[in-house]
Amino acid sequence: MTKLLKKGSKAAKAWGEKMRRLRGRVRKTTTRRRRTTRKGMLTLRRKKAYSPKRKSNKPRKTSRRVKVRSWAAKLKTGTLGKVLIGLGAAQAAALAVGIIAPQYIGIAKPVAALAAGGIPGVAAELVIDQGILGNISGLFGGGVTNGGAGL
Repeated sequence: MTKLLKKGSKAAKAWGEKMRRLRGRVRKTTTRRRRTTRKGMLTLRRKKAYSPKRKSNKPRKTSRRVKVRSWAAKLKTGTLGKVLIGLGAAQAAALAVGIIAPQYIGIAKPVAALAAGGIPGVAAELVIDQGILGNISGLFGGGVTNGGAGL
């Protein structure tokens, strides 16, 4: 073929037809290509192929600074705070009841400590104000007795 054929022209089509005839109609056979897993299919382990990775919406952990609390803040919270509130309430109740009915001070103080500070408050009030601590230390010889020194 000496001259160039214009693509799509009658002469080019005729030439192509001639070449096809010369090659013959026998097609070249190849081995079957192995089919791969496609999206939406199942894998050999029967799991869904190409499943989207789930993103968790967990918030990232940020390190927070621990605030150093002042000693006044430590006194107001926790068990120590309840103890102090109970003791204060017991003293306020003793002051109020002492004016009206002094014979009930011994009952009013633990009741006020229990109401304000709970169990830690009433326990501290009994140990410190009611003298249980002095009575316990007296059992072990720590108490001071007025032995025969009188007028």
